[in-house]
Formats: sequence, C-alpha cells, structure tokens
Amino acid sequence: MRPTPTVAPAAYRRTLATALGPLNSALRAVDRAQEGKALNTALETAARKADASAGALEAARTPDNAAAGNGQLTTALRSLGRELRSARGDGGRCATSPRVALGTATSPKDVKEAGRALSALGYDATLRLPRTEEAEHRRLGNGAFVRDGSRGGLGRLTVSNGTGTDAVVTLTRGSRTAFSVYVRGGADTTVRSVNSGSYTVYFTTGEDWDGGKRSFTRECSFQKFDDTADFRTVQVAGGTQYTVLRLTLNKVFGGNASTSEVPPGRFPS
Repeated sequence: MRPTPTVAPAAYRRTLATALGPLNSALRAVDRAQEGKALNTALETAARKADASAGALEAARTPDNAAAGNGQLTTALRSLGRELRSARGDGGRCATSPRVALGTATSPKDVKEAGRALSALGYDATLRLPRTEEAEHRRLGNGAFVRDGSRGGLGRLTVSNGTGTDAVVTLTRGSRTAFSVYVRGGADTTVRSVNSGSYTVYFTTGEDWDGGKRSFTRECSFQKFDDTADFRTVQVAGGTQYTVLRLTLNKVFGGNASTSEVPPGRFPS
C-alpha cells in the first residue's frame, strides 16, 4: 500500500486559519453578549461554528508532526460545541448563569491544550475562548424578608429549617403573596404579626440566592405544604387567643405535615 500523502506545513496553516476563523469570531460574540436571549443566541451560533470547525479539521490532511494535535483539537472542538449548547440559560428559576456553567466545563481547557500543542509546532491554533464566571454563594441574613406585605395581626409563625440548605418560605392567600422570609440552613426564624386567615405555604431550597430573579441558582427544589396554615384571633374571657404555628421544613420523626413538589413556573414570586 502507498503511504497516505501528507501536506506541506504552509497549506495546513491555511486550513487551520480557514477552519478556526469563523469560530473565533463567534466566540468573540459570546464574550460581548449580554446575559439572556442575546447570550443564548451567541452560544448556539458558536456551538454550530465549533461543530463546523471540527468537521473541517477531521477531513483535513496534515503534516506528519501535526496529525496527533489535529486529532486532539478535533475532539476538543466537538466537546466544546456540546458544552456551549448545554450552557444556554432558560431564563427561568434556578437558572445558573451560562458563564458560570462554562466556568465548570472541561472542553475549553482541552481546546487550549490542543491549541498549545499545535502552536508549539508552528501551527497557530489559538482560539479566544469566552470569559467565564465563578459560581457565587449569595445569601440573605436569617429572617430577612424577601417580600413583606401588610402584617397587623397577632399570629406568629416559626419556621425551622433543618434541610442543610437555605430556604425561602412564602405564604399566600389566594393569588396574593402575604410575605416571603429567608431561613438559613440549620436555623429557625419567627414571623410575627401574621394576619388572621388561611394561607398556602410554599418553600424553595437551594444555593446562591439571586435577588433579581428571587430564586436560588443551584440545587433548587420547589415545594408546598399540602395543608393550609390557618391563623385565627378570637376574644375569650379574660383576653385574646391567637394562633402560634411552627413549621419544620425537613422531615421529622412523628411529623404529619405532607408536602408536594411544585413546578418552578407555578411557585409564587
């Protein structure tokens, strides 16, 4: 059999420039894009360009000394395309920032390593990868109100959070939110002056509280208690009786309050 012919270094350099140029432009657009629809669109475009670059390099003839590096870069670019797509945010609750997701991706590192290997041989395979962000760990103080309506009653609600993660507890009457309170993991908090009435109790747990979205960004759960929380104030001989309730977010021995999962889109804001 005749050996597979190789290509001159100059020709392979032109192939690299042609294959990687459009991807570099798309990655620069990701770097400039504002988070939201614009960033999601830029990520999808860059993913398509990464796929196209990988296909072009896979079909390319290479000099003998570039064959291994070309294969390494091809594999890394295919992974980059997949991870660019998976980083896109949905804009909903518990939505990790795409830049945070890219910060934990493995393909950008693989692309850099493959590019350095080829560049060391004289084949410029430099790609300007988009900026990333580290995961944040934002929290509110225990007992801080995320939202607080008009409270003027005598009822008292104590929430015990033994889940190990922070939580926000929200009480609603009908479609209106009465209040939402932040309860740190392993802590208790008490809300006073709760008005008389029947309330649905929702709670969400997770990590990294995004105040703008009023949601955690990682490890989220959304639940509600199946039974309502009923607060009553009545006059009795010698004074006034009012409701004092205690809710425990984690399951406890002997507890009888059941909960149900709630779709994120139906959780009160």
